[in-house]
Amino acid sequence: MPKIIGDSLEEHRATMRRRVFDALVELLRERPFDLITMADLATHAGVGRSSLYNHFKDKEAVVVAFATDETSRYLEQLNASLADRTTPTERLETYVRHHVDTSKDFHIGLGPELRAMLSPESVTAMREHVVAVEQVLRQILIDGVASGEFTVDDVDATVSLLHATLSARHASADTTTRFVLAAVSPS
Repeated sequence: MPKIIGDSLEEHRATMRRRVFDALVELLRERPFDLITMADLATHAGVGRSSLYNHFKDKEAVVVAFATDETSRYLEQLNASLADRTTPTERLETYVRHHVDTSKDFHIGLGPELRAMLSPESVTAMREHVVAVEQVLRQILIDGVASGEFTVDDVDATVSLLHATLSARHASADTTTRFVLAAVSPS
């Protein structure tokens, strides 16, 4: 019988996933994804390879599960931050500040290099996570246009442009927020 970590099977699964995700982050800081093996993940997570394969069929499954977990945690925190904001301008400012302030906690560089190594199915699954975050911004912009607070000709293009702005790693939250608000404010 395999060893159970924690008091329940649910706790065991959560602990196991957290260990594997932490190992993935650590390994991605050391080397590219294509040089990481399931054996590396098991060793760094402190679990047996058989146990790892009981939870994930391969390292792509680990990355997709990690992205799902990170997106869920990110959206939970973002939605909590937005909960008491009433105007679209307040919501957009909070969205931008949250993104900038938490980027070091949630974004570990799962970018184009990694996507190029994944199967089409995994790329599609990863894209779903981006869409979930984009939907929050899209709704803020739609509400802002409806209220007259924002001028946006093309919401989809604006979402893409604003997210590109949010990926600027050396801009402060204040600078980024001013820039984004200026970009959507009526002239």
